[in-house]
Amino acid sequence: MTIHWKKPALAAAIALAATTSTLPAYAAPGDPALPVVSASTEAPPASALLAASSAAPTPADAKTPAEPAASSDSANSPASNDSTPSADPASSAGPPASADPAAADPTTPAARLLPPAPVGELILHLNSAAMEQGGKSYKAARPLVVKKGVTYAALRALSDRIGASIQNDAKAKETIVRFGAAELRLKAGSAVYRLNGVQGKLAGAAYDDRGALMVPLVSFAQALKIPYTVLSKEKQIVLKPQLKPTASFTIQKGEIVAGETQIVYETQAKSPNGLAIADERWEGRQDVFAEPGSYKVSYSVQDAAGVWSDPYALTIRVVAPNIPPVAQFATDKDTYRMGEPIAFTDTSSDADGQIVSRQWTNNRMAFFEPGDVTVQLTVTDDRGGVSEYSKTLTITNETLYARDEFNKLFTPTGANYAIDGSAVRNLEALPYTYTTEPTTLFRSSGPESVTTDGILYQDTIAGNTRFMLHHKNKTGRDAKLYLIAKNPGSAEAHLQATADGMAGPSPFPEVAGRMSVARFFDSKAAGGMPKTLALAPGESKLIYADLSAKPMKQDDIITFHGEVESDSAIQYSAVLVEASRDPIAALASLPPLDPNQSIVRGTFADATRVFDYAEVVGARPAKLSLTDNAADPFQQGTDGMKGTPALNSGNYGVLYKVVLRHVAPRTLISFNPRGGLFAGAALVNGKTVSFAHLGMSEATNQASVLYRTGDAEETVEIQITPAAGSNLPFCLLFTPLPALRT
Repeated sequence: MTIHWKKPALAAAIALAATTSTLPAYAAPGDPALPVVSASTEAPPASALLAASSAAPTPADAKTPAEPAASSDSANSPASNDSTPSADPASSAGPPASADPAAADPTTPAARLLPPAPVGELILHLNSAAMEQGGKSYKAARPLVVKKGVTYAALRALSDRIGASIQNDAKAKETIVRFGAAELRLKAGSAVYRLNGVQGKLAGAAYDDRGALMVPLVSFAQALKIPYTVLSKEKQIVLKPQLKPTASFTIQKGEIVAGETQIVYETQAKSPNGLAIADERWEGRQDVFAEPGSYKVSYSVQDAAGVWSDPYALTIRVVAPNIPPVAQFATDKDTYRMGEPIAFTDTSSDADGQIVSRQWTNNRMAFFEPGDVTVQLTVTDDRGGVSEYSKTLTITNETLYARDEFNKLFTPTGANYAIDGSAVRNLEALPYTYTTEPTTLFRSSGPESVTTDGILYQDTIAGNTRFMLHHKNKTGRDAKLYLIAKNPGSAEAHLQATADGMAGPSPFPEVAGRMSVARFFDSKAAGGMPKTLALAPGESKLIYADLSAKPMKQDDIITFHGEVESDSAIQYSAVLVEASRDPIAALASLPPLDPNQSIVRGTFADATRVFDYAEVVGARPAKLSLTDNAADPFQQGTDGMKGTPALNSGNYGVLYKVVLRHVAPRTLISFNPRGGLFAGAALVNGKTVSFAHLGMSEATNQASVLYRTGDAEETVEIQITPAAGSNLPFCLLFTPLPALRT
């Protein structure tokens, strides 16, 4: 039976489509809200042909999702293969639904072979089963028909022509349409659909017409985001499926050098319709680019249906071949006496980049045996080019300086030179007496290895406070170290941070100890960066945010030195908690941890010791011993959490100010570790000097250069504090310098 448009519906359709209107859909696949597609002119009432365009599918209420109504097997089977070329005399009535092979396995839907992919627009004729696409004519099993103002089309014909696949889920009694990344589930007798699991509503219920499933055309197009156009005069609806194949490519990493690099192109291509890739096209591709510059290369593919992808383009930067660096150095002369300083001047260059590495061989500051010596310099530029240069020097039998004299005169500041460590014991000791400054030390280093969240140390301190924290994470998970300040008083309190030095997280305690002290002295030398913090009564805030900037991995260590000034008593808490916990919120419930090691924690008053010496120093060899618990006794204090006495073993956290009013001309001041390994820093006349001594017995036979006075007497001030992770005690050595010779 031929179905004709009813006049009211036809009139409404013509009114709606007085002009050609392209109606795209904009929602991404799976969006719960599909937009209402609107034309450029005002839409007529719902009785119009395309009423569904003003009643686009919308998601079902999330709280009460619509349940698909049950219906007969015939009504829920997928439509038959109802799209055939018009020249085919086959009947428009498809086979019964039960004959569809997709119904063979309800638990594992059998995939039907994909139909031909779309080639161009699909033209459907109102009140007709005829369709055109890509210059060919096709015939649907059922004509395009209008029911209650909604236009219906045969699902199978639509799916075949747009390149979608159909499967039957017999268990759910649903027909599944797959189109690109979209999965659309429909049920005969129901106006509810599911798109990628999200429910929506059709403009009308799908229905079965003698084995052909009929669906609202506009709702179907909107759900799958297929643009369409209504041609009113021609009584046509044109679908414009846009499922192109996609193409991309990559090339190898690294530098592309003109005339040298063979480019390896790795391509990726696929068809959303599952079709084979039949052809490819390159523009600008070269396997080797002869000249430097920027080259645009594009890649496109064509699927088996003849549809080309959009081109995928990369801009390839091709550089000129590297000009290798030139290694070169000069010396002030070619022949030297033993112990004579050699001045090396590096004159290496790189014409088209920069030198990133310099490796010297045998470039000693002086040689102490006669003969010819070869010095070599190897340089590497930022593109991997390497160059070497060597020069032979002649060392005569004549001696300018003995090795010990040379070391005292020319070892760089912060560097080490060899000494006889046993002779240090017999050196004259400066008479050590000291005064103190009113700074209270908050030392938190026990337990050093922390195995659980908790309060490491806590006490209430007023006035100037110095912090020394040194802890290792042994909790088995990421953790953070915090310092919390709380105002226990009834009036607003104020804090000002005047210096800080944090190091870590690091698995190496001596490295963290040295870097923390060096940064602390750098901060003091710079005058500090005062940070004022106001605390309301009862309020808690974090101080020193750098402490918790990075989480501590298992076995990581953080060392911290800092100083604050406060105008009233402040309760300070050092805590370590799992990295995601809020330390302030957790503080009240955190357990106090027991320093179950010999490592110390506590509060120690008068933690700045001042040695102000007015006698001449350096006229003869002498030493000043510190942290030995003899002339320099360890501090007595209190464990503020347990209320028990505490001994600051090693005086870690104590700041020593050594003021030498009269240092003789040409005096060498150096640092000698007496307990073995030591890595630390000192502030000498306002400049930070870092040094390190590794090993045990060998460390005591080394000294680090801290300062040399010139040809006149000087006042020298040295600030130093024991570095965490290092061994004690240590001493400062004062040695007359040898006479200069020419």
